Formats: sequence, C-alpha cells, structure tokens
Amino acid sequence: MAHAQLKQFETVRYSRIYALGAARGDQVVTNDEVAGPIDSSDEWIRQRTGIITRRRAGKDQSLMDMAVAASTEAIQKAGIEPREIGAVIFSTISHPYQTPSAATLLAELIGANPAPAFDISAACAGYCYGIAQADAMVRSGLAKYVLVVGGEKLTDYIDPADRSISFLLGDGAGAAVVGPSDIPGISPTVWGSDGSKWGAVSMTGSLLDFRDGETSWPTLRQDGQSVFRWAVWQMAKVAQEALDAAGVTANDLSALVTHQANMRIIDEMVKTLKLPATVVVARDIADTGNTSAASVPLAMHRLLAEHQVESGGLALEIGFGAGLAFAAQVVVLP
Repeated sequence: MAHAQLKQFETVRYSRIYALGAARGDQVVTNDEVAGPIDSSDEWIRQRTGIITRRRAGKDQSLMDMAVAASTEAIQKAGIEPREIGAVIFSTISHPYQTPSAATLLAELIGANPAPAFDISAACAGYCYGIAQADAMVRSGLAKYVLVVGGEKLTDYIDPADRSISFLLGDGAGAAVVGPSDIPGISPTVWGSDGSKWGAVSMTGSLLDFRDGETSWPTLRQDGQSVFRWAVWQMAKVAQEALDAAGVTANDLSALVTHQANMRIIDEMVKTLKLPATVVVARDIADTGNTSAASVPLAMHRLLAEHQVESGGLALEIGFGAGLAFAAQVVVLP
C-alpha cells in the first residue's frame, strides 16, 4: 500500500530586512546623575565606556510601550499590515513575567494576533539570534513576514551602587520586519555560546533566593575585565567568520553595527578587523547606553535615520553578551 505524501511549505530562496523601528527611554540621564552612588565621575565614565548620557524609561513607560512603538514603526515602514505578520520573535531579558511571553502580548497589541509568538533569552545577542530564526522561517515558507524585536527595560534590574554594570545601562526597543527577497539579504549566521563563562554577566541571585529571603531583589552584574577580553579577542574572530560566511570582505561593508556594550570594545574591533575609513561604525552607546537586546537594532535604525548610511549597502551586525552568547550576520541595509 502506497503511503500518502505530506504537503510541504512553499519555500523562497532569500530573505531581507524590510524596515526598522525604534523607541528609546523617555529620560536622558547624565553621567553626573549616576556617578555619585558608584563614587565615580563624568570623566571616568567617559574614558572607560564612551558614554556621555543614557536613555532610561520612567515608571510610566513600560517595556511593552517601547516594543509596541518600535514594532508599529517597522511595520508601517515595511508597507505591510500587522495581520500579515506570520511570526513575532521578542528578545528580552527584562520582561517582568516569567510567563506568559512578552511576544504573545505584543502580537495582540500591534494587531498581529493570532501569529505564533515567542521570546528569546539570549541577552545582548538576542536580536541577531532573532534575525537568524526569521531568515530561516521566511526561506522555509513557515512565515512570509516575521517581526523581530529586541527590547529591554534594564533599569528595573539595576543597583545604582553597582560599579560593574549599572551605570552602563539604558532602556529601549528596536524592531525589524523580515520578509522574502529576490536577492540575498541576510547572510548565513555565525552563532554560538560559551557556557564556561556563564557567570560573567549575570544576576546577583535567583528569584528563588529572593522568595526565600536569602537575597535582596536580584540585579544585574558583570565581571567587566573578563567580558572585555572575551569581546575584544573572540568576537573579532566571530565577526571575521561572518564576513567569510557571507563571501565578502571588510572593504565591501557600508557599516559595522556591534552590540553597544562599550566604546572601547567597538574601537578594538574596528582595529582588529582593519576596517577602511569608508565603513561607518555605529556608536549609539554614546547617548543611549547599553540596551542589551535592543542595542543592535537601535544603532542601525539611527544610522539610517540620520543618513549616515544608505539603504542597499552591506552591514555587519554582531551581538554578544550574557550566556555568554553571540551571533553575527551580514545584512543588506533596508
């Protein structure tokens, strides 16, 4: 007896980013405002991180508010209707609920319901993880259009007296619509993790410890030197691997958009990759701060909004952070 054959999705060869959206915290916070609790100064923070100000959300501005604003902009710019979104991927580590996911609520609020929706917990690499999954979904025919969001309200998890990371952090959300393309628009992603450094960027305790009264409200912390060395040496190698996977060289790039962790890390990566002066380097960290999963889309959105780069050029984007997790791909600028 012959077996019936399962019907397959109609596949497409390529995908691309159609448009980006962005939303930042509604408050501008200076170095002087964060320096006191860590016994520091504006000069020290600028020299160590390159940050002049950071954007933070007030109590009346939620993570979801920023995600909805960024997503709405991206969908409108993409020229599609919210109901056409075939999947919603939300990368965040600061959603205040263990469950349900932030993505399902976001899908409802933007009018994409009943699209499948799920969260990614990959911290600063999360947006690039999402782009990799959206690329696969579109090319496999699983979804025609995928909304990828990186969003954080990290100030809910800050200890103002923590000298390792608190003064770096900001709030915001960036969104991208990924869809089918006639030409390659997203290269193969180079991604991975290094769990041997699991504790390098972490929390001061678990929710169970907090429940049992063994620790105060868990906040973010990092081993700055360990993360710096890993980012400078290992992530430059990953960036080069992503260029090789895309079949291009640094000379072919229009832009470099790294996770906005620290200006010194960005500068070292530029040197290691030997980027020509023609490549525009995203430096959104100077007045936005480190926004974890939101940093890559926010930085790319800014380059396009300020006409620092033109659509159609190639950008190398790379995210790296807690886990330690990393991901990089070359994309055609929307």
